Amino acid sequence: MSASSPTKSIDVRGLYCPEPVFRTKMEIERLSIGDVLKIVADDPESEEDISRWVNRNGHVLVAINKTDKDLEFVIKKAK
Repeated sequence: MSASSPTKSIDVRGLYCPEPVFRTKMEIERLSIGDVLKIVADDPESEEDISRWVNRNGHVLVAINKTDKDLEFVIKKAK
């Protein structure tokens, strides 16, 4: 499984703090260790909020990709 082919993808565009982090947490809990979750968000605060949550919970932030309007996170479940 590579970072380019996530196990699961969620779209949290239109949602604002703390909802993107909450949805990320819920989806990560459903995955198995080693699975990859892709999140698409448009709240600028999500970059810091999701990155901090990933680090605090011991998962791996594989990538953050920015476009004009969106942020795309790729997270690997580590525990």
